[in-house]
Amino acid sequence: MAVLSKIRNRSGLLLLAIGFALLAFVIQDLFNSGMKSVSTDVGSVNGKDISFDEFRVKVANTEKNAQGQNMTSMQASNQVWSQEVNIALLAAEFEKLGIRVGEKHILEVLKADQRYAQNPSFLNAVGKFDLNKFKDYFKAIPEGIKMLREEEKNAELNAKYQIYNSLVKGAMYTTASEGKFKYESETNKVNFDFVMVQYASIKDSDVKVTDDEILAYMKTKEKKFKSEESRELDYVLIQEKPSAQDEAEIKSNIDKLLTTHVEFKDGKNDTIQGFKLVTNNGDFVNANSDVPFDSTYIAKQDLPAAFADQLFNLPTGEVFGPYMKENYYCISKSLGRKSGAKVKASHILISWEGTQVPNKKEKRTKEQAKAKADGLLAQALANPGMFMMLAMSNSDDSSANQGGDLGYFAPGQMVKPFNDFAFNNPVGKIGLVETQFGYHIINVTDKQDAVKLATIAQKIQPSEATNDKTYTEATKFEMDAANKDFAALVKQKKLTSNPAVRVKAIDESFGSISNQRQIVKWAFEGDTKIGSVKRFEVVNVGHVIAKLKSINGKGLMSVDEARPQVENILKNKKKAAKIIAKMKGASLDAIAATNKVTVVNAIDLTIENPNVPGAGFEPKVVGNAFTSKIGQLSKPIEGNAGVFVVNTKAVTKAPKIQKYDEYVTKIKQQVTNYSGRVMPALKNDADIQDNRAEFY
Repeated sequence: MAVLSKIRNRSGLLLLAIGFALLAFVIQDLFNSGMKSVSTDVGSVNGKDISFDEFRVKVANTEKNAQGQNMTSMQASNQVWSQEVNIALLAAEFEKLGIRVGEKHILEVLKADQRYAQNPSFLNAVGKFDLNKFKDYFKAIPEGIKMLREEEKNAELNAKYQIYNSLVKGAMYTTASEGKFKYESETNKVNFDFVMVQYASIKDSDVKVTDDEILAYMKTKEKKFKSEESRELDYVLIQEKPSAQDEAEIKSNIDKLLTTHVEFKDGKNDTIQGFKLVTNNGDFVNANSDVPFDSTYIAKQDLPAAFADQLFNLPTGEVFGPYMKENYYCISKSLGRKSGAKVKASHILISWEGTQVPNKKEKRTKEQAKAKADGLLAQALANPGMFMMLAMSNSDDSSANQGGDLGYFAPGQMVKPFNDFAFNNPVGKIGLVETQFGYHIINVTDKQDAVKLATIAQKIQPSEATNDKTYTEATKFEMDAANKDFAALVKQKKLTSNPAVRVKAIDESFGSISNQRQIVKWAFEGDTKIGSVKRFEVVNVGHVIAKLKSINGKGLMSVDEARPQVENILKNKKKAAKIIAKMKGASLDAIAATNKVTVVNAIDLTIENPNVPGAGFEPKVVGNAFTSKIGQLSKPIEGNAGVFVVNTKAVTKAPKIQKYDEYVTKIKQQVTNYSGRVMPALKNDADIQDNRAEFY
């Protein structure tokens, strides 16, 4: 009680002391972070902020909608970020151009959306999309008004984009002059003799490219070599893997289950029957296996390839094993065989308006669909060999690309009428059934027998003792790496060497190990300096020890990063200078003799097809041949494969024609998709600030 009384009497001083301590902690943290303010925005596009709170909700919804696709938070963030940037850039374009839309435009967008256009809840009595039904549906559910506003907002954006895209495509015109140039590029021909000295004739070791030269080259093309802030790390993975002793112990456990044995349980001896003798197979498997009991029948092709024959032909009640399947020790007991357990079939689907089938080949009523299906059935029965072609030409199902082939399927995988026909009829039977998707002309093409197996599978995994040993090894490596050469230490410890990894602030993957956001975040933390080392535990994999090798700021990429792209270009430049110095002579023969090459003849080459014999694609060489004086040696030309000197023999001009419509059409076909270049162009010119690394 005396102690409590003293605490009460001094509580004011105690609280004051805690307050000062907390204040000191906060101040220290502010100085450590360079007085960096905490942003409430996840980024900005041309000065327009993107709120983190709204962004976070959209990311969460994206993750929710992608259930079953193993989408990570960072992947969802990337998807939403791309959408937000696109919307911000396009919205600015819409505003600049004064693009406006009304309810009519929005309605057209909603009608074109398969989610709504084919949904019976939104259709009127004649099967047409009804906007009022659409709105009423949302108003009748919780949060419906908010959802409706979002859908209308998205539809409005979509409608504006369609107008914008039409404007862009409308600007993609082609002139008669372009058509004329296309015609002449294809039809004008040139014949010339040439000498080529390949760059490969000079050894790479004879020309050196310095870091300064690479940097100077990058500065001439800054946009091409623009780079975000990045970090380069050395790393090693010390895996958690089972020892030989761990593997032997698992095998011993499996072996024990084969025979009847006594175990001491709950204070008494208990006799455990061997796997072959047990009758409650499912319970026995679930009690002893890392993989639950599977009561389905399995076709031979789905059994482990190395043991398929033994398992498929195993007599009922007999046990096979132990055998290894991937990283499991297994024993399997046959519970019997079933004939026709799996069916292979092809079908032709003929749907009608109102069925839940996207991308119908044509609009038709149910009556029209039935008439067409009956006709196709008659053709298939008359000539079964034509089934594949009939499916490819007529089926509304995506399987049309495979001639209607659906592969093998088990009972219950198809809708009931389809399932019943396939399993109740022999191979070769062709017939017609109706489902909610339409009329199916079905061809039963094969049936497979299958076996039911009770399989006990125990995973070969490291024991606690083995994992403790791995942890100790990884921790020791982490401490040693702080003061020693990383590569030398990897070699000394006989570990697998990995190339250095370069990561950006919002990256998630790390080297060969996916989804290691924790390592990337650490690399960009303020107190992580060059030479910093940290160990990361990767669940079910092992330990990654990473060491920060370099910090690369935003701007031009590093010389090391650019070298693979630039070095060969600069080497060829230097080789060209050496080659040109020796390409002297009054004739091609003289130049060829000096350089120990031969004179080659090129016939009927065009600007459109500048493939030079023995050299390949050389537009610069062919262009020079067209513009050089006939019978006169050109100056040395630095081509793609080497240095050339050409002597033009003849230029044949294309005959004049009245119209170039055919060639204008060719160019129009090429430029049709040029509108897809708009977004990359807008992004390239935009000021985009990405702060997601502060939040994810």
